[in-house]
Amino acid sequence: MLDIKFLRENPDVVKENIKKKFQDEKLPLVDEVIALDAESRKVKQEADDLRANKNKISKEIGGLMAQGKKEEAEAKKAEVAAQSKRLAELEAKEPEFQEKITNIMMKIPNIIDPSVPIGKDDSENKEITRYGEPRVPDFEVPYHADILERINGLDKDSAGRTSGNGFYYLMGDAARIHSAMISYARDFMINKGFTYCIPPFMIRSSVVNGVMSFAEMEAMMYKIEGEDLFLIGTSEHSMIGKFKGQIVNEASLPITMTSYSPCFRKEVGSHGIEERGVYRVHQFEKQEMVVLCKPEESMDWYNKMWSYTVEFFRSLDIPVRTLECCSGDLADLKVKSCDVEAWSPRQKKYFEVGSCSTLGDAQARRLGIRTKGEKGTYFVHTLNNTVLATPRGLIAFLENNVNEDGTVNIPEALRPYMGGVDKIG
Repeated sequence: MLDIKFLRENPDVVKENIKKKFQDEKLPLVDEVIALDAESRKVKQEADDLRANKNKISKEIGGLMAQGKKEEAEAKKAEVAAQSKRLAELEAKEPEFQEKITNIMMKIPNIIDPSVPIGKDDSENKEITRYGEPRVPDFEVPYHADILERINGLDKDSAGRTSGNGFYYLMGDAARIHSAMISYARDFMINKGFTYCIPPFMIRSSVVNGVMSFAEMEAMMYKIEGEDLFLIGTSEHSMIGKFKGQIVNEASLPITMTSYSPCFRKEVGSHGIEERGVYRVHQFEKQEMVVLCKPEESMDWYNKMWSYTVEFFRSLDIPVRTLECCSGDLADLKVKSCDVEAWSPRQKKYFEVGSCSTLGDAQARRLGIRTKGEKGTYFVHTLNNTVLATPRGLIAFLENNVNEDGTVNIPEALRPYMGGVDKIG
């Protein structure tokens, strides 16, 4: 959410940013919120003037009573009563204006970084760099579901009976590799100096509204019926929510955390749920990284964070590339974002396995997360990035390590988590 003062003073900048994100339908919101803000400030000023005048008259009443001027004092009391009535009307209006302004401000997108390429959707994202040589073996790489079935590692039929489409059972060595990758991702980030955390897997609506846009919430989140709780779609929501309403010690910044959680997503939209494989599903597990920092440090942390994901996948012999997300592909709260994509030797193309984002102070402003230092009190910047999301990471691992005979090589980094074995199947 933008600072209302910034919007008030820079309406053309805000409108140009909306155009860059190809959300022209939101342009009228800028003038609407400016008009509401002007009315709100007018009401507040009148209320403040009345309060000050009431205090002044109250003192005069005391003086008149002391002088025995009862009639004059009574007239002043009637004046105070009239002003009190008007003040009550204004005080009732103040929260109404604030609610309307906040609701509109939450729909206006954050200001994107000048380096973000302008484009309508993800088809216009820009490749930045490739890491590792994409390999295509001289045999046909099977579909990931077939690789898993060869090692008796996937059962979607049973999951369909217990839970419906979009769920799965991982079994045996497949489940073991899955857990090994998550454990390795955890230790990888701990070794980078991040604090390990397992957060709540449900959050209240006040946190949901603080960390994401309404459109994202509708498309992603499952609500617990009859309660003010949502299943998390990603653990950074809980992790950022941890600091809701807090003033964190500036000396503690940056706060760097890595979190494990299951994630639950509706996956509403054009992509849909994958019928046979496990690329797009309702439930998965994830190792995440989250940073709270000073504004001047956020871009440095952004570059560190996506590089950690690249390093992680390269340590598993998986070629990857980074893609700069264009303006139209950025969620409304994001300032800048890039995807990390893994090489698929079966499809002979890259596919997304992680995403790194800096959100400026948008989440902190919504949730009231501040810090206090020599320059006064200010909102922190928040960033998040995927270390590993399975089963997508598992798919990338399987395709890049499967052999022609159906066995799967275990890279050296994973062997300590797999009992020392170098091959399964």
